[in-house]
Amino acid sequence: MDPYKSLREEALCANLEIPKQNLAIYTWGNVSAFDPDKGIFAIKPSGVPYDSLDEKSMVLVDLEGRVIESDLRPSSDTETHRYLYREFSRKDDTKNIRGICHTHSPYAVSWAQAGNSVPVYGTTHADHGAEEIPCTQLLSENAVKGDYEWETGKLIFDTYREKNINAAFMPMVLVYGHGPFSWGKNAAESVYNAAVMEEICKMAYLTLSINPGAKSLPDYIVEKHWERKHGKGAYYGQK
Repeated sequence: MDPYKSLREEALCANLEIPKQNLAIYTWGNVSAFDPDKGIFAIKPSGVPYDSLDEKSMVLVDLEGRVIESDLRPSSDTETHRYLYREFSRKDDTKNIRGICHTHSPYAVSWAQAGNSVPVYGTTHADHGAEEIPCTQLLSENAVKGDYEWETGKLIFDTYREKNINAAFMPMVLVYGHGPFSWGKNAAESVYNAAVMEEICKMAYLTLSINPGAKSLPDYIVEKHWERKHGKGAYYGQK
């Protein structure tokens, strides 16, 4: 019996959501699913079209970067996933992050290419994050010439540390000049957050197109929407 069957299945289902949600074309994008007890994550193989994927094509990688039981090369972004899982698993507030998604969805990429964080212009954003979606700085030339994907993960992690952002509460980030990454308590939730981020980025772009001087919502409205969905007295949805 394959001890990694459920992990492979989780990764496969999540990867197939990328084209379903119009988050990427061709082979652009990847999702991984992480089992912290085994120290293993399953991720999309590099350059394989979504309609050619199956459970067995999901590549298993451990936190040391070793590929397990596969002749396929994992996603070129594997080292970014590995860095984030390694560091998230060391922090109490992010130990439950078990899925990571990276796409090239157009509105999120556009904000990343502009090097801009996404302000909280409306309650849709506030429902999913009570602060701006952060954009990192550009990677240094030395970082790009070194272990590029590993350095990308480090850049994301350092951005959250330096800005004192709780990654469990803001599961979306833009890498300057590159694109969006998102995460969640499982692989499916990481794709959900990627889809939410794309919609928020689209709405923010349209907001500025209509009113270039648009301002962020005041904190009392942002806090209300965040708390009614995520706070101790949350009343959104069903019990």
